[in-house]
Amino acid sequence: MKKLLYGAAYYDEYMPYDRLQQDVAMMKKAGINTVRIAESTWSTCEPQEGVFDFSHVERVMDAMEEAGINVIIGTPTYAIPTWMVKSHPDVMAETVKGRGIYGARQIMDITHPVYRFYAERVIRKLMECTAHRKCVIGFQVDNETKYYGTAGKNVQEKFVKYLRKKFNNDLDAMNYEFGLDYWSNRINAWEDFPDVRGTINGSLGAEFEKFQRTLVDEFLSWQADIVNEYRREDQFITHNFDFEWRGYSYGVQPDVNHYHAAKALTIAGTDIYHPTQDDLTGAEIAFGGDMTRSLKRDNYLVLETEAQGYPGWTPYKGQFRLQAYSHLANGANSVMYWHWHSIHNSFETYWRGLLSHDMQENAPYREACIIGNEFSRLGSHLVNLKKKNDVAILVSNEALTALKWFGIEATAAGDHGIGYNDVVRWLYDTLFKMNIECDFVWPESDNLDQYKAIFVPALYAAPDELLERLNQYVADGGTLVATFKTAFANENIKVSHEMQPHILSNCFGINYQQFTFPKNVGLTGSIIRENAVAEIDGRNAAKENADLSVASAKVFMELLMPQEAEVLASYDHYNWKEYAAITKNHYGKGTAIYIGCMTDNNTLKAVLTEALNSAEVEIPEYSWPVIVRKGTNDLGKCVRYILNYSAEEQNVVYHGADGTELFSEESVQDGESITVLPWNLKIVEEA
Repeated sequence: MKKLLYGAAYYDEYMPYDRLQQDVAMMKKAGINTVRIAESTWSTCEPQEGVFDFSHVERVMDAMEEAGINVIIGTPTYAIPTWMVKSHPDVMAETVKGRGIYGARQIMDITHPVYRFYAERVIRKLMECTAHRKCVIGFQVDNETKYYGTAGKNVQEKFVKYLRKKFNNDLDAMNYEFGLDYWSNRINAWEDFPDVRGTINGSLGAEFEKFQRTLVDEFLSWQADIVNEYRREDQFITHNFDFEWRGYSYGVQPDVNHYHAAKALTIAGTDIYHPTQDDLTGAEIAFGGDMTRSLKRDNYLVLETEAQGYPGWTPYKGQFRLQAYSHLANGANSVMYWHWHSIHNSFETYWRGLLSHDMQENAPYREACIIGNEFSRLGSHLVNLKKKNDVAILVSNEALTALKWFGIEATAAGDHGIGYNDVVRWLYDTLFKMNIECDFVWPESDNLDQYKAIFVPALYAAPDELLERLNQYVADGGTLVATFKTAFANENIKVSHEMQPHILSNCFGINYQQFTFPKNVGLTGSIIRENAVAEIDGRNAAKENADLSVASAKVFMELLMPQEAEVLASYDHYNWKEYAAITKNHYGKGTAIYIGCMTDNNTLKAVLTEALNSAEVEIPEYSWPVIVRKGTNDLGKCVRYILNYSAEEQNVVYHGADGTELFSEESVQDGESITVLPWNLKIVEEA
């Protein structure tokens, strides 16, 4: 990509009155150079079966082309028209709750042949209308696609075929591997295969969810194949992946394997939404960006992020600009808002866009004008930022699903409490606040050896082949850090009959047989004492004698029995004191650290520091709210973003080759103190 894309989703068909030319003028003033259109209005493009009207698409393309604004075309397949459901009600997804009722978006069975027929037709008609246009730079296939719980007869028939292939048509092998003898769930003929929606067997249920994720891979690939028939070589194909949603973008998406689904795209794209005001930390922006950049090990597009959003997201002064540059600091080549204007009806009336309901200039718009013009002026220094990180986090959709079936805090009373993504974010957020930049890797990744340290959160379900590769990674000199709930079951969620943690026992130099929930359990040991000293060194004299014995085990604990490993921390509890909580082992040329319980954040930071030192990864002297992210630009120069996620001015000592601060064009020297204003940033490009 030759320049940064700055823009918004634009829906001329939603406007309360004709203001296209006024919007174009306001976009030009704001430096907006790209709009995303068409993905949301199938019923406008095809008001009745076989009757097509792309006049609203053509009207916007004409205006944008004249103004020199790029257009990304979205295929309009994620929200189906009423006429389709009226004629073919069975296109609605049949889920564990039964067949849905028309109303919301993303309620269809993405495998249904009737839906596919109409979807292909409208995509082809849209491509015929748009692909040849000069202003169209790329295509977004569908929108935040998932499988929507589809589990009807046709999906289950496909699943049985999938299982027959997986187990080479051997029912006995499947029954054994899934443990289906339990409660008489054994299947003795393929024709007798039950409705999977009712299963109580975690292995079978998790395998079905894994299969459902493959439906997304196939669906996006199918759409991309159609688009490829029409697009020019200079037009990209992308998709806006989203994340586990907790009122904002939080963790690994349970219903899509991003790593697999991204193979159909020429460039990865994402939607990232996050808290603002006093809750703006930068962590969600960095997490989503790092994960999306890692999908294709390249730059990516932010296709949606918030402008104003809901009232709790109305940004403080300066935050809008800080957020935009935060995306670029992770390697994004675009910042695009959902959406340009605030709509006046329906479900997302109060998910406000860049413009409020009055459509006039406002504070976010004026800040957008600053951003857009800076992007235009500085874009050649900021586009295509390349990163080479020493640290990676291994994430797994299979482990995520398994820990949904067998929850970390599950009891006889039910399955409640923290999940897989809580453990992922516990590790990631601590590394983020330490200014350790991360990539993500997946069980299938072939590039583990390029990292000095790999962190493995709660890898509950994993094939032996992956565990052997992790063993070899450590033997070859890598540093591996794994948490509780790692290497407990295989890829079919069949628990190992060996002492835990199964194949990794020798690597970590430990095993364990028992686990429980901590109640009033502290932590003691060398890592705790060193952490306490470090904390005291950083406190003022009046607090030096404060009680720092707050290191504690939280949520879940494994009772580790060291074999060869050094004990970094033990449980400070009269009944559990003989067991280790955190251990470190030298294995081959490398180091393996095992964290047997969730801990307080200070203890985790101390453990991660120990691991990073073992891996010879440099730990910056500054920490959150100052975040520094770096990479190499198209000019071959190192660029450092110094970001201040706080309402207080921060003074930072610059470390790096002498360079230039891009906004002020002032020179900066190694060791020089830089002042970063509240909710603001500096960007230094080395000479």
